[in-house]
Amino acid sequence: MSRIIRFIAPLFIFIFILAACNLPSQAPATEAPNAVFTAAALTVQAMSTQSTPFNTPTLAPPLATNTSVSFPTLALPTSTVAAPPTASCDLAQFVRDMSIPDGTVFAPSATFTKTWRLKNVGTCTWSGYSLVFDSGDVMGGISPTPIGTVSPSQEVDLSLNLTAPSSNGSYRGYWRIRNASGVLIPILGGTNGQSFFVDIKVAVASSGFDFYSRAGDASWVGSGGTITFGGSETDANGFAKYQSGKKLEDGNSSNKILEIFPQMVDNGVMTGLYPAYTVVSGEHFIAKIGFLAKPDGTCGAGNAKFQLNYKESGILKPLGEWTDTCDGALKDIDVDLNSIVGKNVQFALAVLANGPSTDDSAVWISPRIQIP
Repeated sequence: MSRIIRFIAPLFIFIFILAACNLPSQAPATEAPNAVFTAAALTVQAMSTQSTPFNTPTLAPPLATNTSVSFPTLALPTSTVAAPPTASCDLAQFVRDMSIPDGTVFAPSATFTKTWRLKNVGTCTWSGYSLVFDSGDVMGGISPTPIGTVSPSQEVDLSLNLTAPSSNGSYRGYWRIRNASGVLIPILGGTNGQSFFVDIKVAVASSGFDFYSRAGDASWVGSGGTITFGGSETDANGFAKYQSGKKLEDGNSSNKILEIFPQMVDNGVMTGLYPAYTVVSGEHFIAKIGFLAKPDGTCGAGNAKFQLNYKESGILKPLGEWTDTCDGALKDIDVDLNSIVGKNVQFALAVLANGPSTDDSAVWISPRIQIP
């Protein structure tokens, strides 16, 4: 008990000092004599029953169910801004074709001028630059072709004189720009960023050439001199004429029989030189050769050489020769004219007596040029 009293006595003094410090400036009301002891006792009781030295924090009341909470709105970017490209010294841009749209059709060996428009989008002036062939079909274009001086941001038209190939088909040639140091420069809007091109087609249908119907336009010459087409069959200098409807050595007949009888001597000759014709791709010379049958239907002793020749720049050149005898059968002739495609030539049909000219009633049946 004495221990408690020793503990409480100092506590009473401490409490009394605190109370005095908190008194108002006015004089306090008179308290009952036992009030101090009662307060001290209550304080001791509270300290002895408290389980923790900390006060419980006061929580904020929960929000009502209809209370809205606002959050800050973040601004999202609407587009991405690309960094500006790094300036380049040598850089061109393809603008457009100024002539010869892609797929333009030309006749074999036709000449034309292709023009492209390009722009210098680099920072360097083009001086000593040139147009050069890259790949594909060159079509006779000159490479290199000087460009001239082109300042930055300036447009320039680049032209080439070209020649279409002689054969039917599709053709494309790629071209580039080379700087004065020999370096090929990039082309914006070009093929793979490198080149631009010319694209054409060569596709001309064969007009054909009918040697039968044009025989009257040919110049006929034998070893004995010039003759007139359709002349007498008794002319010793030979003759050339239509014999349509007559019987052939195989027993048949045709409505397009052209008979060419050489001069009536050993190894006599007869040639017909036709007007000029330009050969196109895919054409062939097609005919049948043989002999007319004799009036009694027998074959006869015909034996001759048949020739197809052409004349170019004043020179007669061979295309084919066939030796045939009157054996009761006709021979089919088919000559591919690919070797002279695109050339303007004069064709010649010739018959040469292979020894004696007896019964050399040689015939070309439906001779013509066409695409098979």
